Formats: sequence, structure tokens, C-alpha cells
Amino acid sequence: MCAAPAPALSSSPSLVARMRTRWPQIAQRMFDAGLGRTASDADLPPEHFAAEVLPTIHACGHAVLHAVGEGREYTRAEVAEFVVPVAERHAEDRFPLPTLLAAMHQSAKYVLAEVLSLAEPTEAAERDFVISRLMDFLMHTNIVVVETYTEVQHSVHNAAREARRELCSALLRGLAANELAARADTSLADRYTPLAIHISPEATSAASLLAHRRIRVLHRMLDRLTDSTTLATFDGFTGIVLIPSTDSADPDLARYRTLAAELAEQFGTKAYVGQGRAVLRAGLPAASEEATELAALARLLGRPSGYYRLDDLVLEFQLTRPGPARDNLADRISPLLPKPHLLEALEAHLRHGSDRKSAAAELQVHPNTFTYRLRRVCELTGVDPTDPANSRLLAAALTIHRLFPLATGAGEPEPS
Repeated sequence: MCAAPAPALSSSPSLVARMRTRWPQIAQRMFDAGLGRTASDADLPPEHFAAEVLPTIHACGHAVLHAVGEGREYTRAEVAEFVVPVAERHAEDRFPLPTLLAAMHQSAKYVLAEVLSLAEPTEAAERDFVISRLMDFLMHTNIVVVETYTEVQHSVHNAAREARRELCSALLRGLAANELAARADTSLADRYTPLAIHISPEATSAASLLAHRRIRVLHRMLDRLTDSTTLATFDGFTGIVLIPSTDSADPDLARYRTLAAELAEQFGTKAYVGQGRAVLRAGLPAASEEATELAALARLLGRPSGYYRLDDLVLEFQLTRPGPARDNLADRISPLLPKPHLLEALEAHLRHGSDRKSAAAELQVHPNTFTYRLRRVCELTGVDPTDPANSRLLAAALTIHRLFPLATGAGEPEPS
């Protein structure tokens, strides 16, 4: 392939110089024309690619234009320094390669159109030279992306990660794990602290792509958290992480709070981390189940995104234990289930206590109407919500209802 000869550049601002001056604006529009549009079409948030891809476009574009200004080709090795890390992340997320190449093509079309619009009639030679070099750059980029995808798909790294996932799953089920540990090239700890992760579910057609991205992000966080390879079964929405522990009382709780906060920030949604007890390997099935229940409790109860231990949810955790007491509590509010306005009144009363005006204002009803609804709650349940002891009883019954909803029956019409 014969390269176009470098033109003699005039002393006035050249086409390349003008391109470099305008590059921040060109880069943004180039991104919008390619991966920016792809994110929207794939039902992904607009910022899904921006944080990783846009800075690379800025830096790589300046480097390419600098080389073009010097009249030289930007080599494939130079391209790889910028493109390989980004392509690896896309490949690890299993972002479709044809979609990525199509997005790159759209971006390239925009840049070439910008060259044509900026070139003066007297700059035909420089225009052709710039276009030729940009086409060489696109060729190198395509080759590097395809090679990177191929390497990632067949990498030992992915095979090792899958082996560690299988090892983690075996430990959580109480199975023999020595052979799996050898296959995963991982040393087993005597004691682990299980962390359960629950992410608020999202209805999106791109759930699989989001899940793969989240798995990658989580593993990078865990590597920083523990300075080692951490075992996990996370699928992008729920999962268990096993943190090696030296004793039953793990004092470093700040790192778990940091993990929960970073997950919520990186994923852009609520993230709940429940911590089970630090136990010997044989105790992992029970401890991980406890951690899972804590994370699920916090999410289902509408608690703030964050990190939770048993101490944080001890009452709610105990209320959810199966048995006649839980069933008896749930039955207390069953007469209210066909009458959602009475349930709302009870919940508002529990939030505001004796401040009936505030509770009525929240429900946008007259205080007398609110008082009437509380009286109906008492009549139907046999429990007076205005009595402090009974109020706690009804609060416990509501907690059980949120976690284990009973089927609502058809009740008689209820006045406001």
C-alpha cells in the first residue's frame, strides 16, 4: 500500500493545526456519532461508554494529529497503546464486536466529513494527505480491536476467573474444594467473611451487557480491596464475595462500607452489601445465607443503599424467621390488605406518631379523615394503632407483610 506523500505545509495555520485546535469539539461529536448513539440504541445509559472511551478519543486524536502534522504515519504499535485497554474492557463486557466496529465506522465518517468541511480550496494536497493518514489509522485501529477481542475470548484470564467462580460456588455449598482450588491456582483460607451483594433490579434490554460490565468492575474493586484474587459468584445483580479473614471478629469494616459506596457510584443505582459472620470454611453455607438475607432485607425494606450487618437489622431479621409467631403477626393486618388506603394510613401513622396533622398532610386528606381511618384499622384488626405497644405490634406485622406479601382478598367497599 503506497502512502500519500507529505505535502509542503504553509506558514499559515494548516488544516492539521486547525483540526488540533478544534479537536475537543470534534472528539465529542465524533463520540456522539459513534458509541454515543450506540449506547442509546442498545438501551444503555448515555454515560456507559463516555467515562472510558471519550478520554481515549481526546488523547489518541491529539497524538494522531501530531504525527500527521509531522508528516509521518501513526504506527500500529502507537495505536495499540491507546486502543488495547479500551478494546479489552469492551471484550470482557462481551460487547458485540460488529456493533463496536460499526460505531467506529460512524465516528470515522464524521471525522472525514469534518476534514472536508475545514479544508480550503487551496489545501487539496494537505486534505488528501490527512485523509490518507486517517484511513491508515482506522485500518490499524480495526486490526488492533479484532486482535484484542480474539485474545480476550481465548485468554487464560477468563478461564481462571471461571475456575475461581466454580470454586466459590463449591465453598458456598459446603462441597470439597481442594481439587477446584488447585485448578483455579488459588490458595484456600481457613476462614472467610461472606459479603452478599444485591443491586436494585433494572428493566432493560441491555441487562446482559450491564451485568458483564458490573462483573468486571466488581472484580477490579475486589482486587484493590484485598490485594489478592477474591472469590465471587456475582452475576451483575446478586452474588456472594468471600473475603479471607484472620479471625472471627473482622475489625476492618470501613473497607466494606467503601465497597458498598463505590458499587452504587459505579453502577449508578442502589447497591446493598450484607455481611455474614466470619467463619471457618465449613460454616460458609449458613453464613452466606445470613449475608444474603441481610442484603435482601435492606433492599426490600427500602433502606438506603449501603453496607449492613446483623446489628443493623436485628429486629427485622428476627421477625422474618419462619414459625407460628411470624404467621400470627402477619394475620394481624390481613383484614387491611383489600383496603390499601387503610394500610397507607397505618404506615403514615407509624412514620409520624402523634403528629396527625403531618400524617394527614402526607396522605393529602383532612385530619378527621385520617382519624377515621385509624379507627377503622382498630375495628378491623382488633389492635389500636394509637396505643404505643400496639403500634409496635402493627409495625412488626407490616415489616413481615413487605417481605412476605399475603394475597389480597376481595373486601367490601370501604368509605374514605
